[in-house]
Amino acid sequence: MRLAFIALGSNLANPVEQVQSAFAELDQIPDTHVLKKSSLYQTAPIDCRTDAPDFINAVAEVETKLSAPALLQALHAIEAKAGRERPYVNAPRVLDCDLLLYDDIILNTDELTVPHPRMHTRGFVLLPLAEIAPDIMIPKHGRISQLIATGQYTDIKKLSL
Repeated sequence: MRLAFIALGSNLANPVEQVQSAFAELDQIPDTHVLKKSSLYQTAPIDCRTDAPDFINAVAEVETKLSAPALLQALHAIEAKAGRERPYVNAPRVLDCDLLLYDDIILNTDELTVPHPRMHTRGFVLLPLAEIAPDIMIPKHGRISQLIATGQYTDIKKLSL
């Protein structure tokens, strides 16, 4: 079994419900089980239209027998089932599922880069990841707790549901 961390995000069609449903969908992937789920976090959009709705973000830790590319395909299927469309880069989305880490493997192909290339700069990934895996190391960037200590994340709100 391999450990993987997956970021979930939504800013359309009841984002809280979309992310909570995605947690359940992750557990339905063959040979894959959710071990931990972070709280939900509300975040202003980054790198997209200024009038886009806020995002709801979370991170899940899973164990899987799937390869990283096969897990990514399963994540894309979950996005498609939720109604994800990709009309342009950084468009608002019903559901976004990103493979952040896959064991300690470093992979860079046309289809998949692991660790996720921007995760170390994004508070909406770092805060939920630190909640469920505070000692995790992000290859080439350091321990998650150190990365969080250097950032300003006042625009990210942990939700209490």
